[in-house]
Amino acid sequence: MKSVLVILTQPNLTSLQVNESLSATMVLATFGISVKVLLKDAALSLLNNQLEFDQFKQAFKIAANMVESFEFYDLTPILVEIKNQQLPIIQNTEQEIEFIEIKPEFIQSFDHILYW
Repeated sequence: MKSVLVILTQPNLTSLQVNESLSATMVLATFGISVKVLLKDAALSLLNNQLEFDQFKQAFKIAANMVESFEFYDLTPILVEIKNQQLPIIQNTEQEIEFIEIKPEFIQSFDHILYW
């Protein structure tokens, strides 16, 4: 079985790209591909499920709502770098998190890497 690491770096509310990236990730998982998701940098905001969509303030729907459904696609635990484990957004999330250290061996353990 092929394995894919999806590295997301886009923030929750600023672009349609993060919604498309999450959708593509869920499609890969639907077709039996082993997918792991790593949230980096601004993508950590996807762990904030306390936001409410306001069509007058935000152009795009809240991508964090899609992350909440990861468990149904076997996309949990969500990977987060160890250096971020003390951030309040990480401490307050209800998502299942696995802390990792990004090393060459870790990256090389996947058949494909998608970086969005």
